[in-house]
Amino acid sequence: MNRWKWISLGTVGSLLALSHIGMIGMLSRSNKFPVVNLPVGQYTSYEVEAGKDGYRVRYNSNDPKVMLTHKEVTRPAGFLGMGKSKSFYTEQYTMDGAKHQFRQENPSSKDIACLKTEGGGESTGKVVGGGIGAAVGQSLTGIPFVGWALSGAATMIGINQGGEIGGQMAKDFAQCDG
Repeated sequence: MNRWKWISLGTVGSLLALSHIGMIGMLSRSNKFPVVNLPVGQYTSYEVEAGKDGYRVRYNSNDPKVMLTHKEVTRPAGFLGMGKSKSFYTEQYTMDGAKHQFRQENPSSKDIACLKTEGGGESTGKVVGGGIGAAVGQSLTGIPFVGWALSGAATMIGINQGGEIGGQMAKDFAQCDG
């Protein structure tokens, strides 16, 4: 009789252990919270708060909606571009690459004067640069077949460079920003 007692206690204990293991498995696999499939990408963000009483999801697509870029640009400045001028720019853009330009509604009189000065300097610089390019181009016209094209290219390069240098020099002499 002693033997049957141990077999029955072992069987009951085994069934009890097996049922506990099964219960632990069921509880660990049960999900009290709903499954939410949020699209996660480079420009998305979400915040989930969950507790016994419920849950709250805050989801933002296209976040941040506007991004910033900060640039530091060093340009030649001063007489004949021998010095250096640093400018700092902040640019805003959206995910599709569209840039937002900042515009002053009422420009100051100094801003208007600087624009006029820069335009005049570019104009004068183009005339001077074109003359220098044409003078250099005279020596290139003797090259067979391509001399005329090289002469024109030298003149155009002189015009473009003269405009840039003239505009920058005029801004520097007028002490204009950027």
